[in-house]
Amino acid sequence: MNETDLMAYFEERRTLVDRALDELLAMPAGGEDPLRLREAMRYAVLEGGKRMRPLLTIAACEAVGGTAAHAMPAACAVELVHAYSLVHDDMPAMDDDAERRGRPTVHVAFGEAAAVLTGDALLTLAFGAFAGARGGPGRPFEASLELATRSGIDGMVGGQAIDLHDGQDIRELERLERLHALKTGGLYQASGAMGALLGGADDALVARMRRFGLAFGIAFQHADDVLDGDQPALREQALRRVDELVAECTELTSGLGAAADPLRGIAQWVGDRASKAMAGTIAD
Repeated sequence: MNETDLMAYFEERRTLVDRALDELLAMPAGGEDPLRLREAMRYAVLEGGKRMRPLLTIAACEAVGGTAAHAMPAACAVELVHAYSLVHDDMPAMDDDAERRGRPTVHVAFGEAAAVLTGDALLTLAFGAFAGARGGPGRPFEASLELATRSGIDGMVGGQAIDLHDGQDIRELERLERLHALKTGGLYQASGAMGALLGGADDALVARMRRFGLAFGIAFQHADDVLDGDQPALREQALRRVDELVAECTELTSGLGAAADPLRGIAQWVGDRASKAMAGTIAD
């Protein structure tokens, strides 16, 4: 899959995800909105974002024989969890960020109390989204359990705790990858596994898609660190590691045929992202 085809794939699937999220977050006619929570939820989710986790969920589902429609409940769920995590991470007790994507963060725009409740509401809505998978070919209960596991203390939340504890002082690549495997890789692991589960894959193929998500997530975060100027002591080691992880992603799609081309394209995309980051580093 060339870059033009991949970008077209991204745009088409992203439009489907945005439409589904808009429906999930629809404001009820004449309904009450104390603290403007419904407005804040829409603000947190619908205004920007790459939708990489939903895209990976859909691509994994299609790679195992499912469709975007089969994957959509999980695609929406993982994006809602991601959005809740950003709302809470931006707050003064965490990263204390006043802007995200060029706009005021939720706690700045709506107040701290509303931000806490907005995150809570997005998290609970995420698990309600799995109701949309009933009657499909897959295993929605197992998919929801996957998301719960990878977003909690043994995944994203645990990774955030490491990040708050260690900050920018990590000096060992192994420790940095542990952080990335939990904080970023957790939701990407869930994305790969949930896509496979809702596409009707067997346990072995679910495990392959879970591993794909983990490798992709770590590679994605390594590249992001360089672009953002984070973890400077490990920059070159991390970027070399991206090549290994992208190769692993490609190997994990072997035998899946043309249906896995978007997955291969997504892996190559993060590899190209790392190459551009390295080029920028050399130029600097």
